Amino acid sequence: MKPAPKPTPETQPFWDGTAAGELRIQRCRACERHYFYPRPNCPRCGGDQVEWVRASGRATLYSYVINHRPAPGFADEAPYAIAVVELEEGVRMMTNIVGVENVPDKLPLDMELRVVFEQRGDVHVPLFEPAGGAR
Repeated sequence: MKPAPKPTPETQPFWDGTAAGELRIQRCRACERHYFYPRPNCPRCGGDQVEWVRASGRATLYSYVINHRPAPGFADEAPYAIAVVELEEGVRMMTNIVGVENVPDKLPLDMELRVVFEQRGDVHVPLFEPAGGAR
């Protein structure tokens, strides 16, 4: 079984969003910057006037590595892509790429992606797939 993240009080709104089929990120009301990973203060201005907003779910592939050694819970899935995607809102997040063969020819940088959710235990994990379907 794949490992499942454990929500904390700081991350619960994020996981509530994924359960509802939404990718939620934080935005600072003072400087209006979006950011990820969840935290109580803006990493840009230090402000504590933050809110949770729904992200578009659209992203581009920023960077990745193809892992050929299966991690615990991923034995049937190697190789798999561990990626950094850049959301339309300018936020980068680490994730996995699904819905496409995990080989360099099928994972061009700047590829358009969309969020999908996979249930693991009590949480829904955001993953990304090619926006136009498999390549």
